[in-house]
Amino acid sequence: MGDDSTIVLTDIKAALSAAENEASQKPAALLVVGGELNGTLFDLTTPAISCGRSAKNDITLDFNGISREHFVLKVEEDGYTVEDAGSRNGTFLNNQKIEGKKSLNKGDTIKVGSIALKYLPKGDPERLTYDKLNLEANTDRHTGCFNKTYFNNKLDLEVKKSKVTGTPLSLIIFDLDHFKKLNDNYGHDAGDFVLKSMAELIRKNGVREDDTFARYGGEEFVILLPKTNLKQSYEIAERLRKLVESHDFIYDTNKLPVTASIGVADYRQGVVTGTDLFKRADEAVYKSKEGGRNQVSFYKE
Repeated sequence: MGDDSTIVLTDIKAALSAAENEASQKPAALLVVGGELNGTLFDLTTPAISCGRSAKNDITLDFNGISREHFVLKVEEDGYTVEDAGSRNGTFLNNQKIEGKKSLNKGDTIKVGSIALKYLPKGDPERLTYDKLNLEANTDRHTGCFNKTYFNNKLDLEVKKSKVTGTPLSLIIFDLDHFKKLNDNYGHDAGDFVLKSMAELIRKNGVREDDTFARYGGEEFVILLPKTNLKQSYEIAERLRKLVESHDFIYDTNKLPVTASIGVADYRQGVVTGTDLFKRADEAVYKSKEGGRNQVSFYKE
């Protein structure tokens, strides 16, 4: 074997070792197989996990044929077990209707209604492929933020949760001011630089672990903030506004003029769907623009 072949073999071994090490850090998961949620991963990180149509569940599957509380997963010595939670249509493991508690093994398929979920045990290297596909499907390539489709699904789910649990939920929408003028004056490459840099700035300084930060389209970005009331989200939005205003966006030796008009709204009476919450925050953005831009406004009835 020549030197080049030895180097290639060494590289492959190193890559495999790195993948195994990365996989070993991953928790067990359920992978949706087929249907509109195909490829979605649900990490299993707690000793007991409920699944069903209700937003109260750890895993919410709001589809026909699925009961409000459908099945429960529990940690046992060798991994997770699955047990039906008194569902109307039953829970099936590898196409067999289950009675009592059943242990889950790698590759087992749980079927509820029209949804099939494949079990991937802790540390399974197979999930790295699905992590990558999930990331690609849900991410805006230019900014690294979540994309509009992912955000809309998350928004609907979080509104349902707040409706059931009564926990606060807020939404921040921010729009870069005079972005068309910036593109016209400095070129589209400068505009792309601003979008990417601003997304990185906010991701590092303004987004918490449970928040969802997404590029909604063009120069419009959104942050969904679970368990956050209007006062708290307004303070976060104002901090982000100052962060953007004070940051030096330097492109090709030019300091670019970048500010944002921001709108904030929260879940409360009158909000039934994710669209309702979005419209309220969007109205608040319009108010910021009308008021002179580079400011934060919150939705009022």
